[in-house]
Amino acid sequence: MSSLRSRVARLIGRGARPAPMPARPSPVGPPLVGFVVHGAGGVHPASAHIRVTGRMSALAASGAARVAQVDPVRWADGTDTAHLDAILVQRDAFPLTSLDAALARARAEGTRIVAEVDDDFFSREARDRLAQAEYDPQRLAAVDRLVRSADAVVVSTDVLREVLAAEGVRSVVVRNAVQPGLWSVDPVQPDADGPRRVLYMGTATHGGDLDLLRPVFDGFVDDDDRPVRLEVVGVTADDHAWYDRLEVPAGATHYPDFVAFLRANTRRWSAGVAPLTDNRFNDAKSDLKFLEYTMLGLPFVGSDRPSYAGVDAHGGLLAGDDVDAWRGALRTAFREGAQRVDRARAHVTAARAVVPGAEPEWRAALGI
Repeated sequence: MSSLRSRVARLIGRGARPAPMPARPSPVGPPLVGFVVHGAGGVHPASAHIRVTGRMSALAASGAARVAQVDPVRWADGTDTAHLDAILVQRDAFPLTSLDAALARARAEGTRIVAEVDDDFFSREARDRLAQAEYDPQRLAAVDRLVRSADAVVVSTDVLREVLAAEGVRSVVVRNAVQPGLWSVDPVQPDADGPRRVLYMGTATHGGDLDLLRPVFDGFVDDDDRPVRLEVVGVTADDHAWYDRLEVPAGATHYPDFVAFLRANTRRWSAGVAPLTDNRFNDAKSDLKFLEYTMLGLPFVGSDRPSYAGVDAHGGLLAGDDVDAWRGALRTAFREGAQRVDRARAHVTAARAVVPGAEPEWRAALGI
């Protein structure tokens, strides 16, 4: 994975800011697009890799623009003198205390500001859930201020676009996509020894969704009476006897390293699951788990919620909220795993992969 990190670093710059440039755009050469995400030097949270840096690398590779990560405080106060034709800011990566200065500079220099959000940060229910998980009031306020002031807003789902429309904000949908180089294309043959394991991975905002699966795995066996165990990666810090936990190594929190960790363990699992409780916050989420499990070579079983609408047309399996539906879908995944993964991978690689020069909606939002 170090080569992947090096490749991204070469394309987007090792530092947290672009090199100084004239204060006005050059009449020659492609536009300069800055981006603001958490992390630096190619090491970022998973959402930044998935939504921003992978696409920025592809944009630079296409030759349509130059790209550089921007230190938000230095750009807002003018210490960084680079003129940006556009600046894309993910979620709350621009500190609230520097936003007004950045907006004023953007207006003065004609810099297009693009806000990028992939979760519901706006409905009361969603804000309460985010506050419980990891977001303090200033972080939530930064997202709100940015989105309402931006020249363009990019979101990940149709439901999220509708959430913003209800707030009077127009946005464009650019769906999550995978970076093919991160993933293996080799078929997966699950281990035949011990219990049959099923993977559930996620962030702390999914702790409540985990509870949906407790009755499903209580005494669950497959068609051959082999015990089926749920194995959790992330999601919650709690430990309970009804599921097993696979700890992420300390060095695998960087997303490409995390993907490598998952790939090294794929033989452990016979399927990947994505439960979602019935609430507005979850309905605005994307089908990212379908993409990731598919590229791991695992058949997908998820809740029959708006987030996963349509994945059953591409090899995924959907289950309602009752135990029998989940167990039936999982048994189907165990029997038909290889065929379903083949269908899903064909779809994801053809229609949901980051490709240099593609994604016209995203480029239009950037103004290039």
